[in-house]
Amino acid sequence: MKKRILGLLGALALAAQVNADQVQLRADYPDQHVVVKGDTLWDISNTFLSTPWMWPEIWHVNPQIENPHLIYPGDVVRLVYLDGKPRVVIDRVVKLSPQMRVVDEREAIASIPLDRINNFLSRSRVVENDQLERAPYVVSGESKRLLTGEGDRIYARGEFDPSIAAYGVYRKGQTYVDPVTGEVLGVEATDIASARMRALDEDIATLAVTRSTQELRLGDRLLEDEERSVDSTFYPSAPDVEVDAEIIAVEGGVTQVGKMSVVVINRGQREGMKVGNVLAIYKLGGTVRDRIKGDSVKLPDERAGLMMIFRTFEKLSLGLVLEADRPLSTKDKVKNP
Repeated sequence: MKKRILGLLGALALAAQVNADQVQLRADYPDQHVVVKGDTLWDISNTFLSTPWMWPEIWHVNPQIENPHLIYPGDVVRLVYLDGKPRVVIDRVVKLSPQMRVVDEREAIASIPLDRINNFLSRSRVVENDQLERAPYVVSGESKRLLTGEGDRIYARGEFDPSIAAYGVYRKGQTYVDPVTGEVLGVEATDIASARMRALDEDIATLAVTRSTQELRLGDRLLEDEERSVDSTFYPSAPDVEVDAEIIAVEGGVTQVGKMSVVVINRGQREGMKVGNVLAIYKLGGTVRDRIKGDSVKLPDERAGLMMIFRTFEKLSLGLVLEADRPLSTKDKVKNP
């Protein structure tokens, strides 16, 4: 709870520096919105704003609510004007009862649909190629089986740290390459399973498979488990830096991109990308022949959607497409909103 409150205060402090003139209200915004199950912070912000990533600028902290970021079904979100500026406030009706009711924080609405990205938040990894090549690998399954799964034992060979008990099992996926510079940005380590150390004899480890998404194979690699707690606190924000990026891959290996697709862009932490950054997606303009002058003309790129960064790595980032006005694809441009 303290972490979330501090995060909110930080977001509000940052928003205070943003020019209020940048906030654009929708022409058809309602006087109020009653929160229902399935709503997200993005949905609600988009109900009132043409620039939903600017929501912290019009957020008004209600002193009667301990943590205003936690919005629950039944809350009434209203747009009001304070000192001539638009502000969003929450009305929370508290029913008195002789019985105590404990509300689980997980009932609060999320910023974006977590069911679309939970696996990428908790287990997805992008690593350097040599890191995966140096990692211990599966040499056998239980009873010398070639394929194993949850509940089985596996045997792995390599350099193990005796102090590490939990491992993730990964399989080498696609290699991400910058389409402009040719730089290798990282290698996808596809999540296969989780395993716990049971015994270590020199460079041969015996591990118990505690979770699996598919059958383990000989040669699968082991990396120290870095399972992360899934935090629904994403603060939509405009990037602090100028962004000129490109969609280089789509989750699932497809090329077409639609609303709620998970995409990879060729910009990461070193370029200043942060979790929560909202970016505009531009459809590449086609090339047509000018029949008058007889040459070719490239048509302008057209804005076609919005995405939010939800996880960053050193050289690339993962984003969720929140809006798509038309079919998108790899090679489409990503810029400041």
